[in-house]
Amino acid sequence: MNLMPRDDEPGQKSGSDKIRSIFEVTPPALPPKGEELLRIALVGNFAPRKCGIATFTTDIFEKLREHHPEVAVEVHALDDPALPLDYRHVAGTITCNDPQDYARAARQINESGVDAVWVQHEYGIFGGPDGEMVLDFVDRLAAPLVLTLHTVLSEPSERQDAIMRHLVSRASRIMVMSRRSRDLLESRYEVPSRIVEVIEHGAPDRPFGRHEEFKARQGLSDRKVLMTFGLLGRGKGLEHAIGALPAIVARHPEVVYRIVGATHPNLVAREGEAYREELEALAAELGVADHIAWENRFLETDDLLDQLESCDIYLTPYPGLQQSTSGTLSYAVALGKAVVSTPYVHARELLGEDIGKLIEPGSSEAIAEAVTALLDDPDELAALQRRAWVRGREMIWPRFADASVRLVSRARAPDPALPPITATPGLSAVLAMSDATGMLQHSIGVVPDRRHGYCLDDNARALMLMNVARGLPVGERMKWSLAYASFVQFAWNPDAGRFRNFMRFDRSWCEDEGSEDSNGRAVWALGQTSERAGDQGLAEWGLQLFDTVLPSLADVDAPRAKAFTMLGACAVLRRHPQHQAAIACVREGGDFLMRLLGHGRRPDWAWFEAVLGYDNPRLPQALIEAGLALGQEAWIGAGLETLEWICRQQLSARGQFRPIGSESFHKPHSYLPFDQQPLEAQAAIEAAASAWRATNGAFWTEHAMTAWRWFFGGNDRGVVLADIATGRCRDGVTPRGVNGNCGAESILAFQLSHYALAELAVSAPLGRGGGLLESARERLV
Repeated sequence: MNLMPRDDEPGQKSGSDKIRSIFEVTPPALPPKGEELLRIALVGNFAPRKCGIATFTTDIFEKLREHHPEVAVEVHALDDPALPLDYRHVAGTITCNDPQDYARAARQINESGVDAVWVQHEYGIFGGPDGEMVLDFVDRLAAPLVLTLHTVLSEPSERQDAIMRHLVSRASRIMVMSRRSRDLLESRYEVPSRIVEVIEHGAPDRPFGRHEEFKARQGLSDRKVLMTFGLLGRGKGLEHAIGALPAIVARHPEVVYRIVGATHPNLVAREGEAYREELEALAAELGVADHIAWENRFLETDDLLDQLESCDIYLTPYPGLQQSTSGTLSYAVALGKAVVSTPYVHARELLGEDIGKLIEPGSSEAIAEAVTALLDDPDELAALQRRAWVRGREMIWPRFADASVRLVSRARAPDPALPPITATPGLSAVLAMSDATGMLQHSIGVVPDRRHGYCLDDNARALMLMNVARGLPVGERMKWSLAYASFVQFAWNPDAGRFRNFMRFDRSWCEDEGSEDSNGRAVWALGQTSERAGDQGLAEWGLQLFDTVLPSLADVDAPRAKAFTMLGACAVLRRHPQHQAAIACVREGGDFLMRLLGHGRRPDWAWFEAVLGYDNPRLPQALIEAGLALGQEAWIGAGLETLEWICRQQLSARGQFRPIGSESFHKPHSYLPFDQQPLEAQAAIEAAASAWRATNGAFWTEHAMTAWRWFFGGNDRGVVLADIATGRCRDGVTPRGVNGNCGAESILAFQLSHYALAELAVSAPLGRGGGLLESARERLV
């Protein structure tokens, strides 16, 4: 395997000296070794590719395998189709300039059920301008994203800035290798400090003071050896080091300067070996060609380290000062080499406190002065080498491997802790969002946000909750039922033949008619009220308004609006089986959904539409309920088939509920995992309950429980959204974790999910739906 240490050149400027390295805090205990407890998908360039990122990614793979065998690492190597390679020890490859291959790889990773995806990011290794193809890739990943940012630019282009901001917005944990990179992320890119960790570049662990032994092996006894290694390229400043040789050799003629490493493949592709030839010509012109030894090849890692051990002084004369990470510098320090370097970011951080010698950039005179001073004072040279070796113990591979495991473990979602189904959510969250007008839409954190006023959707849901909630005094229930019912009634606009949806806080309407979906949901709430309201007068009101509005909504053809209306009509039929308008609504809606399914489905897509939107399970639920109401077995069968299909799309490889994310909307025959919203868990639970009534199948009770766990940490980020005591629910799961707001839709989704599951626990016979349903049944009956 041909490997070279990292030596790339990100652009940054100097930052704070405050240190918050992962090595400098008390770490959590690492998982026990010997048992596979953590699975990682590792994405980046990989050996035998010849570049710094490939070397680093390969080192991660090999060092974790060596020092933490309990961690399983599955490599997905970025592959350049122009230079195809034979990769070993990989789970797959990703063609770096093929968008479809990124989508395929993301799906493969999601289906593998890994605990985290660790992506090595450098702008130049992904496809598209500035590597922008990485964005769609990370958007498709469901497992927590861990980023190693090999470049954090202080002055990025507009596109580079957008790419970086998007990447960090998706990350659960971010690793950088310098304090400057960390400070830039926090200050310029507004990344929360809690997710950024500094882990220094790993380095080999070898004994100190063996340079004479390795000099002898290479025929360099009695020589003073200077050395630079890494991929040769313009911008490395080697011309300045060669320019220093005449003064150094005049004082120490035993000096040889070894330049180790092949020319960078990208540079060779552009101009061949022109840069190396220019350096050779300069050496000849200065009369020092005999004091330079060239190693123009890639070296195996052990060979590389052997050659590095033979040097006395290591030179990094880079003129650019923005480089935040240099694997070559880390290796040199760890092997106890005296380093003379320009003060680029990594050098300032690593060589501070007299670990090495920093000199001004672009100055052959400064290099000559620093090198001759060390060669003139063997005691100081030996002391500097010893200090470097001691500093290097903080970076050795075992420590890097330990820090890496901690990094990824912090990103991994914890196991959920599920309360008993019998624990009824409190209603204080619902009431805190409500006033005499109705229920407010949004919140900032847990505080209601009056700026966005009210909406019909949420008040219809709130009315439905009052119809099924338990534990409320009769007077209190009636008070709030009437408030929400009054909102629904006031929303009806007879002139337009539609419900309005959005209302300002001052009770003025924002529109004359709302969306078809909000109209359908209002009809559903009226039908459910006629069936479930605890007060006869309220039930009669619900049926009366249902009869009033239904004819005007006959032309509604949005699929979800149609499904909501059908569910309301089915509720009416459970109380009034001969209600002709409801029967006609259900019959027309069933035919509509069956036609939609006939047009939309294909062998790999058993669905009504080419896209997946919100509240997906409501479409098959409506077919199932309609089939039960009118005795249409074909509708029941189609509903069960499509509901099972969408349920399986919403299950992760680890068996957790993963709702279709809101980012998926309008993406034909594709879907993304985020943002995940409580509404989807509610729909899954209630649709599963309908399917159970049709089949008594254990799959449906089990799926309902899976969706219920989502509220309590059984999700891709292990975050708890719901609070039983207050009945509060957060607004969703994002790539970073939980959305901390508690809007009406989320609170009501959680509340209604509880009551649907409680009813299912009562009706499902023992032995169905797992132990939690079984244990709950007797206490709920």
